[in-house]
Amino acid sequence: MAEDFAKAVEDGLKLAKRVYLGKDSRTVARRMAPPLMERSTNWYLPSAPMVYAVISDPRMVDNPDMPSYQPYVHGMYDPPALIPLQMMGVNLNVDCYVDTAIIGVSGTWRIHCVMGSRSCDCLIAVPMGNQGSILGVEVDLPTKSYVTQLIGEQESKGIGKIARPEDGGFLKPHIFTLTIPQIDGGTNISIKLRWSQKLSYNAGRFSLTVPFCFPEYVTPAIKKISKKEKIELNVNSSVANGILCKAASHPLKEIRRHEGKFSFLYEAEIFKWSNTDFRFSYSVSSGNIFGGILLQSLYDYDQRDMFCIYLFPGSEKNRKVFKKEVVFVVDISESMQGRPLESTKSAISAALSKLSPEDSFNIIAFSNEAFQFSTSMELASKDAIERASAWISTKYTVGGSTNLFIPLEKAADMLSNTRDSIPMIFLVTDGSVKDERNICHWMQKRLTNQGVLSPSIHTFGIGSFCNHYFLRMLAMIGRGEYDAAFDLDSIEVQMNKLFSKGLSTVLTNITIDAFDDREEIEVYSSRIPDLSLESPLTIYGRYQGSFPDNLKVTGILGDLSSFTMDLKIQRAKDIPLDSVLARRQIDLLTAQAWFSENKRFEEEVAKLSIQTCNISEYTRMTLLEKNKMLKTLKHFGAWKKKGDPHIVVESELPEMILLQRLSVGFGDLIATAENIRPGSQEPELPEVAKIFIKTTSNYFGGICNRCCCMGCIRCCSKMNNQCATTLTQLCTALACIGCLHCCSQSCCPNQDD
Repeated sequence: MAEDFAKAVEDGLKLAKRVYLGKDSRTVARRMAPPLMERSTNWYLPSAPMVYAVISDPRMVDNPDMPSYQPYVHGMYDPPALIPLQMMGVNLNVDCYVDTAIIGVSGTWRIHCVMGSRSCDCLIAVPMGNQGSILGVEVDLPTKSYVTQLIGEQESKGIGKIARPEDGGFLKPHIFTLTIPQIDGGTNISIKLRWSQKLSYNAGRFSLTVPFCFPEYVTPAIKKISKKEKIELNVNSSVANGILCKAASHPLKEIRRHEGKFSFLYEAEIFKWSNTDFRFSYSVSSGNIFGGILLQSLYDYDQRDMFCIYLFPGSEKNRKVFKKEVVFVVDISESMQGRPLESTKSAISAALSKLSPEDSFNIIAFSNEAFQFSTSMELASKDAIERASAWISTKYTVGGSTNLFIPLEKAADMLSNTRDSIPMIFLVTDGSVKDERNICHWMQKRLTNQGVLSPSIHTFGIGSFCNHYFLRMLAMIGRGEYDAAFDLDSIEVQMNKLFSKGLSTVLTNITIDAFDDREEIEVYSSRIPDLSLESPLTIYGRYQGSFPDNLKVTGILGDLSSFTMDLKIQRAKDIPLDSVLARRQIDLLTAQAWFSENKRFEEEVAKLSIQTCNISEYTRMTLLEKNKMLKTLKHFGAWKKKGDPHIVVESELPEMILLQRLSVGFGDLIATAENIRPGSQEPELPEVAKIFIKTTSNYFGGICNRCCCMGCIRCCSKMNNQCATTLTQLCTALACIGCLHCCSQSCCPNQDD
């Protein structure tokens, strides 16, 4: 999909050269052509919020204000070309809370490339940063407005108008797209976008990167047009004092600072739009582990208040980390062939190099059977690491089914006698298996019986065919971390982050004393994860009545000594905990709903999804279209003496369009069994091809099998309606002749042909 999109944008840029812009046209033409070294697929993908005119008929391309003579063109674009629209103004608003940022972008784009008498669809593309999640899109036009809305599964079944797959979805895991239908040429489009994303954390410093790099060709060619760019940044970090701003990509000016809150502003009239992503970082100054509790009163469907317990590892780089015993469990089924397996090998080799000589490790590769690097745990000596790296580099994909239970059992057996170190299992897979719930139940029982130093389990999912909720649940049971890469380009980077996070554990077996004997407190995570140097830890849930006045957190440090700390309680002033924690809360509750098959969890996820505008497995996104009507003021009991005596109001009955599913789903057993590789999926046969197969399946089935290939059948999708109808009628007639022939043979077997 990304390659098709890039090709469509390249076609659109070439097509945009037809737009005559007077004396500035040559300047625009130069902007259209990127340098030769940069002409790659990624160059044409959006690196900031963008809007494109969807052009099938090139004859409509012209300046809506200054029509010009255009050479006649033959043919249509299939798929349509995408012409990037010129941007007239943009505002970026960033609100940072704890470890999450809520991003808002509002801007105005103009359809500068379509005749005023014609209209076209417009495609909105929203690239989001680290673990971004789309929250909503609003579009305002002179005669209409559009807004995205989440609704429940049952409610979605009554919607008759369903959008095409290309009209809304994810171009890549971090790029959301939405098509707005039929907008007139020359129209100014006002758009508001909202999404959330995680802040990166390292050595006591939070970092944020927001996609905000606009290509030159979205800058209006006419120099007289005013171009204003505005960035607002607000940080509310009530979790810590002593916050220090470290770096920013744009010239921000501090306008406010008070008790852990500070605000920055950048506003300027510019010659061209921002050509760099917005980056900002700040440090939380503390060398030691610290934490606290935030409470928030809510008035929502749950009728209970929310709490959030946070623990920070501090910035002490010399803090003692655990002695480790690590087992890497790696899927080498045939679907991992190519980039997934090569990226996994590189990440494991990098992780082995980070082990200390006193650590021990092993590697288990599996498909339908398990292959061990060593029959027992090996000390992480230089020689052992070199042998392991050489061993994993020679492993190739193996056909057959995927059996996950056997390698996990072997890994757990290897780590069953751990005494003075922390045992870890890292699981990497790209597929689903039938017995996932049984695996979770078995692991839960085994870890409970094993006691204090039971293995922590870290899981990593590749692509969309594995059950990410199973992997999340398995990590939750094992006090570990879960991560994923839906994009092949990000496998190695994301896997390295997970390995680094797990291998830098500084506090394990964390307990909160008041949670065990209080029924009025519900913690969303069944087991509290370990604390890593690479990431702060948040524990959250709901409570009823009064919250305990004093809480203690206990755990085991890297030198195996005990850790105890009192947690300070404070009210979350101006921090919307429900919105900040919504994405993680939905994911955890969905994993629990899948594991327990409990409808109550599903209903809770749906309500939370609708309330916080976060996509879930139990809700669907819709596009609400509202028509605007022009009414005179006399309808409202007043007349204006001067100016236009009309106002614009919205119609009472908006139209609802159901978008395609945007959630990741619960895995694909069929794709796993067929070893389909991540990032690729067998396309569904077009309707004409289905009719062709069905019609010819009787008498001419054998002939079809010998003479027709799937490529021939798929070419039917390129036929026009008349040709498709003629072909169908012909095949039906031939099938009828075949049926008559068969009947005559069965009724009169001795009759001559």
